[in-house]
Amino acid sequence: MSDLFETAKLDENAPRPLADRLRPKRLDEVVGQDHLLGPAGALTRLVQGGSLGSLILWGPPGSGKTTVARLLAHETNLAFAQISAIFSGVADLKKTFEAARARRATGQGTLLFVDEIHRFNRAQQDSFLPVMEDGTITLIGATTENPSFELNAALLSRARVMTFKSLDAAAIEKLLARAEEMEGRKLPLDADAREALIAMADGDGRAALTLSEEIWRAAREGEIFDRAALAEVVQRRAPIYDKAQEGHYNLISALHKCVRGSDPDAALYYFARMLDAGEDPLFLARRIVRMAVEDIGLADPQALVVANAAKDAYDFLGSPEGELALAQALIYVATAPKSNAGYVAYKKARRLAEEKGSLMPPKIILNAPTKMMREEGYGEGYEYDHDAPDAFSGQNYWPESLKRQKLYRPVERGFERELAKRLDYWERLRRERNSK
Repeated sequence: MSDLFETAKLDENAPRPLADRLRPKRLDEVVGQDHLLGPAGALTRLVQGGSLGSLILWGPPGSGKTTVARLLAHETNLAFAQISAIFSGVADLKKTFEAARARRATGQGTLLFVDEIHRFNRAQQDSFLPVMEDGTITLIGATTENPSFELNAALLSRARVMTFKSLDAAAIEKLLARAEEMEGRKLPLDADAREALIAMADGDGRAALTLSEEIWRAAREGEIFDRAALAEVVQRRAPIYDKAQEGHYNLISALHKCVRGSDPDAALYYFARMLDAGEDPLFLARRIVRMAVEDIGLADPQALVVANAAKDAYDFLGSPEGELALAQALIYVATAPKSNAGYVAYKKARRLAEEKGSLMPPKIILNAPTKMMREEGYGEGYEYDHDAPDAFSGQNYWPESLKRQKLYRPVERGFERELAKRLDYWERLRRERNSK
């Protein structure tokens, strides 16, 4: 029945959201994806070559994935079919594949667009493989999640991933200009409020147009909104961020690398982004402790003390005051001298222990609580370091079958400079005393 309405164009006067009415009718009308759809773009080349192949469109919400899939079907003369992984099951997939086979029998190919394809389980994803391989369908899957994490390797090997970007300010501005042209009126915003609207869209074109509709509905005759009035009218759109999904991991990765790269300003920015999105401050506190251990280590032993103190301060003060303690700890670790020498040494020690197995320590450092153990030579020849010159005996403590290893190599930064001097001093004494 819906096809009949569409054919008769009876649905054109039905109420439709602005984002739907502004949906591009040609690929060159899509904004913000020039790397894919520009004159030298990857998708442009595929369309011009006449062979599309199966694709995975990966990108944030509102970046144009569904629109592009529809337009590709038109450009390639394929029948367009669409399903959503949220609402479809095995029976729906079978029905869709049967319809595609029927079209193929008449010489008509099918472009099957699967929205949220990452929500299909592994078995459901595998069901696409035979119909992709025999050409029954050209699959275009859309996902907001990293395909390498969420999609089967077999499916990925048969499809090319196209990465969509969040729309930048210029692309959002183009959409707003088109909306104003279609509506025949300007958005009732001053320059500052317009800039704020673009920021609120957070790179999502659909969100920008939805917010625009809200503004037009709310504005009285002749009224112009400033930034404060805009925020009051549309409230504030929550950042795109899911604590269990990729946005979470992207931001925490960015935060950690900013600290490792000694950039406190960038670190504070990502820290604020995560708090703004509703991240648990204690998760961030634990990460700051990890930074102190993993990336600073003994170059500044105080970093771990500061990080733990900040965590305790947050526990004591709660939010929002406790978050300042975490911010201060973040600045401390970002500006501290960096060394992963302790981390590297620990990993070497673990690997050595796993490779060499249960080697017996030398008997000189084994206790001898029984007569039999004393008779076996346990503890024999051990030199008590406090009684030795410089409180250092220089004895070998490594298993007899394993020569002395060098695992910890301090860097010439921060407190590890002093540790390097100590280790060099002890190594010199060891050589002197063992040469006698």
